[in-house]
Amino acid sequence: MTKRSFVLAVLAAAVLAAPTAASAASGFSGAEVSSYSSAAVTTTFSFRGMNLQIPAGWKVHRDGDGVVVVTGKCDKPEPFAPNCQGFWVFGPKAFTNLPVGGGSLTYTGKAQFYPFSGVVSCPFNAKTGWYPGEKPTSTGLRQVGRGHKAKYTVWPNQCVTNNGGKRTASFTQQEWFLPASKILVVDVWNTPKLSDVLTHATWS
Repeated sequence: MTKRSFVLAVLAAAVLAAPTAASAASGFSGAEVSSYSSAAVTTTFSFRGMNLQIPAGWKVHRDGDGVVVVTGKCDKPEPFAPNCQGFWVFGPKAFTNLPVGGGSLTYTGKAQFYPFSGVVSCPFNAKTGWYPGEKPTSTGLRQVGRGHKAKYTVWPNQCVTNNGGKRTASFTQQEWFLPASKILVVDVWNTPKLSDVLTHATWS
């Protein structure tokens, strides 16, 4: 190999390696960046300065200080409504002064978000009741865009018959709480891609 050919080969190798190095510097692997950027991400959903890039098939329904993002089949796009695949995003008006147990409660993440004192239907079956668990199965911090971390908690739940005699299903409720930004994200459907969407959030 001539000296000129050797120099050209070295330069070509450096150019090919550059994207990998850039991915490593950003904190994501090359595979993660490629996988996320190739997804059908065409719509921007903004809430209290948080901007989420969501698939075009997800539909946003706003109602006051709460949002239902429908990701699949949905009979009625409301928080805690049965048979509505999606997740919820709440602002401070929705998670403060909650009428739990006849009193009032401000959400802090120490107890599961469940703003009703009566029986709520199970997410998957309106004929069964939602029985919330009292102790989380997982806690920690999760990145929600650069410079923002959420208190992440997973709560166990059960669906039981209305007379309380039989358990018909179990599920988890995931919560991402950003106290400084006053945003709470709740998911009971284990929504695919939601974790990645939140990780790659931008802020304005």
